[in-house]
Amino acid sequence: MWMWTACALLVAAYLLGSISGSLLLGRLRGVDIRTQGSGNAGGTNALRTQGWRFALGVVLIDVGKGALAAWLAGFVEVGPGPWTFAAILAAIVGHVWPVFHGFRGGKGAATLVGGLAVAWPMALVPVLATWVVSLVLTGYVGLSTVVAAFALAAYALVPPLESARLAFAVAVAVLIACTHRENLKRLRAGTESRFERARLFHRWRGRPE
Repeated sequence: MWMWTACALLVAAYLLGSISGSLLLGRLRGVDIRTQGSGNAGGTNALRTQGWRFALGVVLIDVGKGALAAWLAGFVEVGPGPWTFAAILAAIVGHVWPVFHGFRGGKGAATLVGGLAVAWPMALVPVLATWVVSLVLTGYVGLSTVVAAFALAAYALVPPLESARLAFAVAVAVLIACTHRENLKRLRAGTESRFERARLFHRWRGRPE
């Protein structure tokens, strides 16, 4: 009976992750952002193509479903453990390959943040700090997200070492790198879009005295 409950948790987490914030809100607006901008159903493309209000709604939904997946795991185990991290991963997979939207979704970062907020809040400090620093230095959102994901894997090595957290962090880092492979290709080709307003250090250095 317990195993069936655990399996139901993973299925529920995947289905929850398959509810795409950008596509859900896009239907209300009559747009499919997968046909605009970068073609990705995530918060960054939502911001670039639909504005900050739309993007904020997208992020809140995508973060919320990661948090809800982690919370649901409380019905299977006491305290964040293997099933909790498996549920978060299932929600991220659902976000990337949503069954409700033709298996074309986002890149998983916002859903990861929501899951971490519930199951591993201390990890948000190095992850978000790494993302912000990388974004300020480079202006590349995709690259910063990949670097932050690998920062999570590095943080998982800090004692006390827990195998469930480490396996989750490594799996997430690989998955996030895979979902951002087109960003990395464009970066190597020199065609990746830059968020110039975020490059505060660059702007400060270029300021005339």
